Amino acid sequence: MTLEEFHKELSFVNASRENRMKYANMVLNDMSLFPKLIDILFMVNDKVSSRAAWVLEFVCAEYIYAIVPHLDTFTKNINKIHLDSSVRPVSKVCEFITKTYYSKEPNTIKKALRPEYKERIIEACFDWMISTQKVAPKVYAMESLFLYGLDYDWIHPELTQILEQNFQMQSAAFKVRAKRTLLKIKKSKALKKS
Repeated sequence: MTLEEFHKELSFVNASRENRMKYANMVLNDMSLFPKLIDILFMVNDKVSSRAAWVLEFVCAEYIYAIVPHLDTFTKNINKIHLDSSVRPVSKVCEFITKTYYSKEPNTIKKALRPEYKERIIEACFDWMISTQKVAPKVYAMESLFLYGLDYDWIHPELTQILEQNFQMQSAAFKVRAKRTLLKIKKSKALKKS
């Protein structure tokens, strides 16, 4: 399938879980489509890019290692994503990458996630935290930043400051997650001291 054909195919993706899973399975069954999915994702002003983002989230939920050969391209371009319907799934993929990296099991992401890739994800997460994004991308960014903060000493203080400054202006869902994250930061700080 050419890039143009796949682009046309992705224009039929809709918001239903079944539909997104159908297209994710199409990619999972033919991994030659994955680089095309990434290419379409980064056609950031094209509405089909959001549909590619939805499919990417489902592919990565099933098989996160599909993104390994594309980590450089993915992390270099995530800051270009701006459509709300693309930001949420891309922030979720960043969270998948981060959680896999910090899992206790040895895995390919641990070997493949170079420092510059982590830094790009961290930068994107902070951008989502301080911008006018909806709650979901902020929640995924919060979780990723908490985990990276276990290795980068400067992250937890920055994240704490953002959470505390924005607390009153945010939704109930944000406040619940922010409280939980602030508590986890306090606990990790206490563990480092002991």
